[in-house]
Amino acid sequence: MKALNTTNAPAAIGPYSQAIEANGTVYVSGQLPINPATGEFAEGGIQAEARQSLTNIQNILATEGLTMQNVVKVTVLLADIGNFAAVNEVYAEFFKAPYPARSAFAVAALPKGANIEIEAIAVK
Repeated sequence: MKALNTTNAPAAIGPYSQAIEANGTVYVSGQLPINPATGEFAEGGIQAEARQSLTNIQNILATEGLTMQNVVKVTVLLADIGNFAAVNEVYAEFFKAPYPARSAFAVAALPKGANIEIEAIAVK
């Protein structure tokens, strides 16, 4: 296993890695919509937050020379499932066909009171 780390994504807020590469597969930990430059949530509503979470994933993958086209599975966690359609619009900016498999869940709460958290699995 190899831990991946970049300053272009927020640091882990607990005892975990931003991502782990194992046998050609990269497991990206859930990314909150934190702007790594400010340490604050992205401003501008759920679409800006989704964009920041996905950008954080993109930046972590880049440490291994990967892009969003290497992503095979995504999990989206939403504090409000009513934001599903708005998140889909932003999601389509980052992924092209063939789209990765995906799950989306409404959850009772997310760390730091976030509205969204996104995790991904990519292959080399």
